[in-house]
Amino acid sequence: MFDLELTEEQVLIRETIAAFAGDKVRPIARECDEKGEIPQDVVQLGFDLGLVQSAIPEDQGGFGEDRSAVTGCIVAEELGFGDLSIALHLLAPRLVAYPLIDHGTAAQKEKYLPAFAESFRSATAAIVEPRFDFDPMNPATTARRENGSWVLDGEKCFVPLATDADLFLVTAKADDRVTAFLVERGTEGLKVGEREKNMGIKALSTGTITLAGARVPAENEIGGGDSFDIARMTNQGRIALGALAVGVAKSAYKFALDYAKDRTAFGVPIAQKQAVAFILADMAIEVDAARLLLWEAAAKLDNGEDATREAFLAKRYASAACLKITDDAVQVLGGHGYIRDFPVELWLRNARGFSSFEGLALV
Repeated sequence: MFDLELTEEQVLIRETIAAFAGDKVRPIARECDEKGEIPQDVVQLGFDLGLVQSAIPEDQGGFGEDRSAVTGCIVAEELGFGDLSIALHLLAPRLVAYPLIDHGTAAQKEKYLPAFAESFRSATAAIVEPRFDFDPMNPATTARRENGSWVLDGEKCFVPLATDADLFLVTAKADDRVTAFLVERGTEGLKVGEREKNMGIKALSTGTITLAGARVPAENEIGGGDSFDIARMTNQGRIALGALAVGVAKSAYKFALDYAKDRTAFGVPIAQKQAVAFILADMAIEVDAARLLLWEAAAKLDNGEDATREAFLAKRYASAACLKITDDAVQVLGGHGYIRDFPVELWLRNARGFSSFEGLALV
């Protein structure tokens, strides 16, 4: 069992992130989607909220606060409610900072973490691979030892901020185990491809990277040996993505609800029509159900328990619920749901990606 009562701190965090998402993110979401870019002033405002540096130890310039996966769910949900692309952009530096905090050596933390506390850093993780049977816990990318260094070979896709990132966390198979390496931009053998053209999350820059004999120093292996836990990182990522899906679903549900209350047909709001009312009720149920599954998985992580099953099921359920809820929102709006004057079509396009999203965020 886990406690559903939020602490005072969690309530304050939720209110703060919700205000930012509602006041600063939601109003620009459509413009960002159309232009394919996110204003730097909004990125700076997001950084100022402490989304990354709050978990960085004080001796590396951060706030040194305890990390909680449940609190991470709350943050991700509210950011996802604002806009998924902007949320993923703001959370991208966690993909490097959090594994460093969890598994990095003292030298790695001292070298890399302070920069994450100073300003928004375009750092990211390269986890997904362009193959139908991709499994984050069994990557095709390989790493072999050679003359005191690691040599990496493989291809990654769907890498957030790839075109601008100065630091990549790359997962690879080495010595029959999965580990991760810090690969700096400019490393010989590392090639960053062009920006990908996606159906959704169009404001978020994603790209491919190719590693062809990319040589990295031995000390750039996260943890320096067997300490990197790919299963835990995968669970953290699935919970984060599930929480983002809940945020997108919640935004679609609330918009459809307000629309149905205002839109009249035959002299009454369509929300009073049984068919529409039942759709809205199911949407509300699915949002709450997905959230509870995610909080259960997150609580297991916080308690140091194995949350692999719970994280997988929660992310899968949230992904399916988000897609159905956003599609139902389009249906509630009727013809208005299909045109870009209303945001529900944007949410539907974004929701379609959750079934294949992996390694794009962490709690």
